[in-house]
Amino acid sequence: MTEIAIEVKGLTKRFGDKTVVDDFSMAVPKGTIYGFLGPNGSGKTTTIRLMCGLLKPDAGGGQALGFDIETQAREIKSRVGYMTQKFSLYGDLTVRENLDFMARLHALPDTRAIVDAALDEYSLEPRADQLADTLSGGWKQRLALAAASLHAPGLLLLDEPTAGVDPKARRDFWDRIRKLAKKGVTVLVSTHYMDEAVQCDFIAYIAYGRKLIDAPSGEVADRVGLHTWRIEGPGLQPIQDALESADGVDQIARFGSAMHVSGKDGAALKRSVERYAAQPGITVSEAKTGLEEAFIYLMTGAEDNFS
Repeated sequence: MTEIAIEVKGLTKRFGDKTVVDDFSMAVPKGTIYGFLGPNGSGKTTTIRLMCGLLKPDAGGGQALGFDIETQAREIKSRVGYMTQKFSLYGDLTVRENLDFMARLHALPDTRAIVDAALDEYSLEPRADQLADTLSGGWKQRLALAAASLHAPGLLLLDEPTAGVDPKARRDFWDRIRKLAKKGVTVLVSTHYMDEAVQCDFIAYIAYGRKLIDAPSGEVADRVGLHTWRIEGPGLQPIQDALESADGVDQIARFGSAMHVSGKDGAALKRSVERYAAQPGITVSEAKTGLEEAFIYLMTGAEDNFS
């Protein structure tokens, strides 16, 4: 049987008269990367904090790493690594000094050996004496991950971890995250970026405090049940305008010189899009529904309870 790292039921959190997390339940397998996707302000980060005992729920409960999230929160916190979206280490300290500070904060034994190992593991040794504020975004991200995983946490929380970094640094970051997951670290990722979501093993889509879907990342689109067609060629705007009100069309997403037309009624959708197949220069083909189409559809039906 798969070992469960986190299991929570009925988690609810209110701030004033707003329900930020509404009856949330989930089981997270150990050593997986679990993405929490949704728009800004949807309750993703609050949900993750509740699941890890960093915030007390108004209702519901559960366990993380074998500890009760309400009565044993201190034990959980000591086993959690947290990397924020904004670089939160000390800019006026060097790379080594930041890692040394974090090692001492966690009361780790043989601090120098642990810091040296982290510098080597994350290829930070050449920049060990460089002030953190002078690092590029990608290197700051690498330092932040090294600091968050210095004490060998069982849980790693990442809040939009690759925002603002270049594609190469993003790929390198996810390679390192996967290595940690292979070692048994459970990773929870809060994001609203598709290129981060597709890196996750599982995805939970949250909108305005409610979980809309929770599934392995490869199954999300199929579970939503959309059919999708791709229309490609010049002069698509008139076609898009006509399809907006066509039978079977629930949404249209533009991708440069192509657009994806999706809907729940596959037969009606096919009839609506195929009429453009004979138009000169236009190519119409059936396409696999992707995460982006699925989440746009989910968001369309989600009710904003924060307005």
